[in-house]
Amino acid sequence: MRWREGQEVDPDNPYSEGTHMMLNMSYWMSIPIGLVLLWMGIKGRVMWLKLWSVGLMALGIGILVTEYF
Repeated sequence: MRWREGQEVDPDNPYSEGTHMMLNMSYWMSIPIGLVLLWMGIKGRVMWLKLWSVGLMALGIGILVTEYF
């Protein structure tokens, strides 16, 4: 990211608003994608897909919870 000469970076908010919104959208999208992958893993009896999808959902929910509280 680029800043103007002499401009200080805010340590509490290092990302721009647009970048922050895109990160939040990806966290929210990870939950339904994880649910679909979990369903596919259960139907196909694929253990790694079930574990990966549960991890994806847990990380997405965990990041959203820590961000808003």
